[in-house]
Amino acid sequence: MKLSALEIQQLQDKILDWYAQYGRKLPWRLTQDPYLIHISEVMSQQTQVDRVIPYWEKWRKVLPDYQSLAKVNKSDLLTLWSGLGFNSRALRLQSCAQAVVENYWGVLPESSEMLLDLPWIGPYTASAICAFAWNQPEPVIDTNIRRVLIFLLGLDEEMSLKELEVLARELIPVWRSRDWHNALMDYGAVHLTARKTKIKSLWKQSKFEWSDREVRWWILKYLTREKKKLTIADVQNEFPTKDIVKILDIMIKDGLVQVQKNQIFIE
Repeated sequence: MKLSALEIQQLQDKILDWYAQYGRKLPWRLTQDPYLIHISEVMSQQTQVDRVIPYWEKWRKVLPDYQSLAKVNKSDLLTLWSGLGFNSRALRLQSCAQAVVENYWGVLPESSEMLLDLPWIGPYTASAICAFAWNQPEPVIDTNIRRVLIFLLGLDEEMSLKELEVLARELIPVWRSRDWHNALMDYGAVHLTARKTKIKSLWKQSKFEWSDREVRWWILKYLTREKKKLTIADVQNEFPTKDIVKILDIMIKDGLVQVQKNQIFIE
């Protein structure tokens, strides 16, 4: 699909004018610190923005940079993250922070290619950091932006991400990548919602109640907030129908907990 210069300008004006009136006032939009933007992006993955805000605000006070994140102990880190879900993300952020400190003196390199060499930074996160921290014309395509582009441009829902990225790059206004991508995200989250457009998301959250995720959440909440001893039998009593040993094996593999002599703990 090839859009004319006029069509691109009209689309840009439509989205940016809407954003000027109705854009969300999110706290990480008030900073250009690549570290804080990195944290916001990882926290926001598969998590509602309203839930992320208080966690991000507390995080920036306790762990304000890669150096502090790199050296914080695991128990304190998981306590800070507790309740946000997908706890392995916190450990992955720390692993990345340690690499940034070791290889770049605690300062992110300003290129998507170099960012992709860091552990646990994928194509989306690299593009988002480049766009929001440094205003670089990198296409950022999350669920909301994908839906907006498909709907407004009449694209095939089966269009590959690579094809969509090529088109999305052409639409970025000069020197306004940051505003443009924030505007597209909000236009999709607030105006062109999935319910309104009937465009299916590429990712759907599984049910939480009585899921393995709930068991993992309960274990970490108990260990980080209650600060009490916890055994495999305690967890099995709480979730009698779940395969606790299997769940713990995954948590051990992810580096979240350790188990010795029936005792579960965070190292």
